[in-house]
Amino acid sequence: MKEQQMIGSKIQGLRESKSISIEAFSERSGLSVEQIQLIESNSQLPSLAPLVKMARALGVRLGTFLDDNEDLGPVVSRKEDRPAGISFSSNTASSHNDLQFFSLAQKKAGRHMEPFVIDIQSSTQNGYALSSHEGEEFIYVLEGEIEIFYGKKVFKLAQGDSIYYDSIVDHNVHAANNSKARILAVVYTPF
Repeated sequence: MKEQQMIGSKIQGLRESKSISIEAFSERSGLSVEQIQLIESNSQLPSLAPLVKMARALGVRLGTFLDDNEDLGPVVSRKEDRPAGISFSSNTASSHNDLQFFSLAQKKAGRHMEPFVIDIQSSTQNGYALSSHEGEEFIYVLEGEIEIFYGKKVFKLAQGDSIYYDSIVDHNVHAANNSKARILAVVYTPF
């Protein structure tokens, strides 16, 4: 089963193990019943913001959807051992981001931060959908240039630049100038 398909199954399994109906889950997460059904049936892979909302509604950390390992000690992530990335493209008409996430700590149990290397390919055809979720994000540009819409501001970052922000503010991260970029991102979401 593909990693993307496993996310929907994990969400459904967690929800059912906690005896939470889809309607109650919808209310807790702020997502529609239809959207939850699409995600759980593996018909739609959500963007990062809905995943954060679902994790919070279930009382689990975001990484619970991405891994099964429970190492308590330090975890080393070697690039040659890194699993295939997971795409969180939202598949909506107003969003044209293609974000490929590579987890750097998927074997670490009980973590409070989610570190990722993210490959970004963007198109500016119809603009960018903003999203928000509780927590904070740190981004360091490894390659290329990115643009971040944050509230009413726009930040352009080049290789070697970084930004740290509260993710409760509406935001969108995408490659600048219709190009490609690679970033290191650390996402903290309280639960």
